[in-house]
Amino acid sequence: MVKELIHDPLFLSIKAKPASPVDIPVAQNLQDTLLAHRETCVGMAANMIGVAKQIIAFLDGTVCTVMYNPVITARSKPYTAEEGCLSLPGDPRKTMRWAKITVQFQDAQFRRQKKTYTGFTAQIIQHEIDHCNGILI
Repeated sequence: MVKELIHDPLFLSIKAKPASPVDIPVAQNLQDTLLAHRETCVGMAANMIGVAKQIIAFLDGTVCTVMYNPVITARSKPYTAEEGCLSLPGDPRKTMRWAKITVQFQDAQFRRQKKTYTGFTAQIIQHEIDHCNGILI
């Protein structure tokens, strides 16, 4: 179900709690909402739809990927990026990102996974993990 987007910086600044299998419907709502906004958005965190849980969804090309409880475990090659956010209207803001990251997360069956990402996909994931940690750009 497509959910309304949250724009309240106080709520968005709350650190999300770990997700569990009972949060699978939240992930589906997150995917639905992301896909409804795919013309202007490439990633979302659950707090952007009003649920303070550690769930992110992002587009990796045309594939929508969901991660539960993602944590960046390795990073390299820092750079400065300009990013916008669907939840925070206004001009893009400068932020520091890493060109290569390794992420530990749980998949849709809550199995532990570890994967390395580079480039724009890595940037999207970092932005959404920041949301999970209550960090706003």
